[in-house]
Amino acid sequence: MANKLLAQMGLHHSIANIFAARNILTAKDALSLTEFELMELLDVGLEEVKSAVAQISEIACPPCQTALLLLENRLHSKDQVGYLSTSLKGLDNALCGGVPFGALTELVGPAGMGKTQFCLKLSILAALPCSHGGLNGRVVYIDTESKFSSRRLMEIGANSFPEVFSVAGKAQEMAGRIIVLQPASLAEFTESLQQIKLSLLQHQVKLLIIDSMAALDSVEYEKDKRVMGQHPLGWHVSFLKSLAEFSRIPIVVTNQVRAHGNDEAFHFPFEAKTRDQKMKHPERFDSLLTAALGIHWAHAVTIRLVLEAYSGQRFLKVAKSPISPPLVFPFEVTSSGIALMEDDGIEVMGPEIHTIRYEGYTDLVCGRSIT
Repeated sequence: MANKLLAQMGLHHSIANIFAARNILTAKDALSLTEFELMELLDVGLEEVKSAVAQISEIACPPCQTALLLLENRLHSKDQVGYLSTSLKGLDNALCGGVPFGALTELVGPAGMGKTQFCLKLSILAALPCSHGGLNGRVVYIDTESKFSSRRLMEIGANSFPEVFSVAGKAQEMAGRIIVLQPASLAEFTESLQQIKLSLLQHQVKLLIIDSMAALDSVEYEKDKRVMGQHPLGWHVSFLKSLAEFSRIPIVVTNQVRAHGNDEAFHFPFEAKTRDQKMKHPERFDSLLTAALGIHWAHAVTIRLVLEAYSGQRFLKVAKSPISPPLVFPFEVTSSGIALMEDDGIEVMGPEIHTIRYEGYTDLVCGRSIT
């Protein structure tokens, strides 16, 4: 709550404008200063400062609540605990309904595992009428790698919801509700986010998807990262969390993977075994991977879903969730999108929770993806 924007706190416009003019934009900015420092900086009286600080403190530091009260609020307030169903029964049960509103949900896994397929299905579900389990809203889909496929979107919709997509004009209506942005740089992405915030409520946007965040952490920002000593996406992490809280919609992001460990010899995208081991089994090898973007980003997401593959099977893993134990579900990619092969997840223990397993082909190391 420290990063909550003062502009969202209902302050009187006169004092709110003064805060903004002095570049005091968040609760943390205001509460990090004493009342007398604020008086001097804002050039206002003590009573006005005390009133503003009290209002900011009340919102940024809400009063204590009992577990019973939280449960009652959850049961009676859809705005606070809404969710977008994934249409995957086992996963929805594990997440107490689906992808939660007001939080960041991350999909992480190697290329070709089904992350974009998952996002396309969620886009359709958010655009569907409420009578068919959807949110009857618009979707903003930020496609940073030009992977978005309208043809595949229509195929998933037609196979998943034939009763809707077979009606004349409905397929076009659903597609028209999904707004696709394709920023070519981090600067363009930043501009897109700022525009999105202004239009969320005006255009009934019910879902924001970013596919993918890791692609934005480009080489052109490596120099800035070393100089500034911080992650180049740090501002974006805070902005997205604030945007989720402000808009009360689900925000879903995808993340890529990197080799597990620090040995430079293993920094190929999917390589983790030694050369000798690969020579013995040149056609196939298993890798232990970890999510890209690092620990700063990992702390920002509320739910992390991992897509991995081993023993000839794909698995969807609930690796991080405040409402579910770590669970893994076998799945496959079908004409209708991702489909769970079993609705009962298997609980994951130990280091398997955080590692990402991948059974791939040596051609992947050379940059040729076989999916």
